[in-house]
Amino acid sequence: MAFASISTDLYLPALPAMEVALHADAGKLEWTLSGYLVGFSLGQLVWGPVSDRYGRRLPVALGLILFIIGSAGCAMSTTADMIIGWRAVQAVGACASVVLARAMVRDLYSGHRAAQMMSTLMTVTAIAPLVGPALGGQILQWSSWRAIFWTLVGVGALTLVALSRLPETLPASRRSQEPLRRAIMRYGEFLQHRRVLGYAGAGGFFYGGIYAYLAGTPFAYITYHHVSPQFYGVLFGGGIIGIMATNMLNSRLVHRIGSDRLLRGGTAVTALSGLWLALDATTGWGGVAGLVAPLFLFVGVTGFIVANSIAGALACFPERAGSVSALVGAIQYGTGILGSALVGAFANGTPAPMGWVIAVMGVGSYLCARFLVPHATD
Repeated sequence: MAFASISTDLYLPALPAMEVALHADAGKLEWTLSGYLVGFSLGQLVWGPVSDRYGRRLPVALGLILFIIGSAGCAMSTTADMIIGWRAVQAVGACASVVLARAMVRDLYSGHRAAQMMSTLMTVTAIAPLVGPALGGQILQWSSWRAIFWTLVGVGALTLVALSRLPETLPASRRSQEPLRRAIMRYGEFLQHRRVLGYAGAGGFFYGGIYAYLAGTPFAYITYHHVSPQFYGVLFGGGIIGIMATNMLNSRLVHRIGSDRLLRGGTAVTALSGLWLALDATTGWGGVAGLVAPLFLFVGVTGFIVANSIAGALACFPERAGSVSALVGAIQYGTGILGSALVGAFANGTPAPMGWVIAVMGVGSYLCARFLVPHATD
């Protein structure tokens, strides 16, 4: 599950060094993030049906091989365009591990137990953004930016070796026998299912807000409010700690309260905190604190939204867990691309565009959970 974060967070401190070494402008190198997200989003749509037909371990192994090749390609690149291309290859490989880890949970668990295990995975995943940038900075102190991508090659190779000890969670008797083309066409069928649409929409809109947060806070904090880069790291880390706390809390409460109720409660907080943020960002009320407080609430409820929305969607079609997981993941990261792009498109020199994009995404997340996820499932 950590491949989504570690393959990006580890190299973020190296972007300035890469800009100099490759004689590229910062805007060009930002496409290495966009290229990764596009590959990560679209690649899931392939791995899901493949895993439903051939099991989980083989696609994960193939994905790890692609990840290793893509990471090595990045390490040997001599232009920014080459890195953008290899980052897309790296992402297509990395997403196999992420999307199929979620499917494996549904293979082994159901109901509230599945939501609990999903929260555990999300807690582990949240550690990567905390240690990734710091580890990348340490590598830069001792070597060049290329060493970071060679480190990712090593991580991929070690994970591939460790895969030999992971049992297959989808036995042959439960695998899909339909052709892959037909399986891929089923995505349209899934989107016509009200509950799948509700769960995917709740998580998707929330991811749009999260990526608007990632794209907008460096400018809002450092450039606009003159927060030091070091203190920005502290503020960012506080949000990660909030994510870990709510994931652990969700795993404890889901059996008593129900995953759908927790999902609706979490999305209600995102809607209210998003509107609060938009108001503060537009008027300037509260200064930095006026942004930090609502953003902490918005990011902090991740544990109540992501795990429960994924578990709920997978429960709708347990026999197609790989495909549903892929669809949910593609929607999440696709909306994430949209959220970050909107912040840039409406940039006006203030934090207001970030605030309003997050507010709209938060309200959208709540409306999906409130009106498309039936209360009877509690």
